[in-house]
Amino acid sequence: MKHITAFVAPVAAATMLLVGFAAPAHAGPYWNKAAKCNATDPDGRKIPTRVGNGELGWNHFSGKHNIKKCAIVNIPLQGNVDKKNGADIQYWGWATNRAHGRVELVVKARYARKTRDGRYDAGRGQVIGVITAYCKGMRKCPHWVNE
Repeated sequence: MKHITAFVAPVAAATMLLVGFAAPAHAGPYWNKAAKCNATDPDGRKIPTRVGNGELGWNHFSGKHNIKKCAIVNIPLQGNVDKKNGADIQYWGWATNRAHGRVELVVKARYARKTRDGRYDAGRGQVIGVITAYCKGMRKCPHWVNE
């Protein structure tokens, strides 16, 4: 019996290294579904900005694009839809500052339960909401946008 146990443990460990730990086929990447901000557009769509992760939502654009306040995201969301492709919608707006001028804001949202690729699911009766937000024509928004 000791010989079998001594053989099974290393084989099991080697198998896990080669195959990897199996995850359920339906499991998508982890993301935080909690709403950080909420806005309603003129057509009555309630668009949440979820905490998300590095790929979508607040955690994505607050670092990558330097948008740190809900008010900046909500400016475009409170206006009309500027571009629509099925459940993918875009809102455009402006952030202005007397000393620095203005920049155009773009907010991309998904008004559906799942992302287009099906990797993220907001849950029954929920929508994904804001995917990303950024200042048009630049990688990062200027710091004054968050003042």
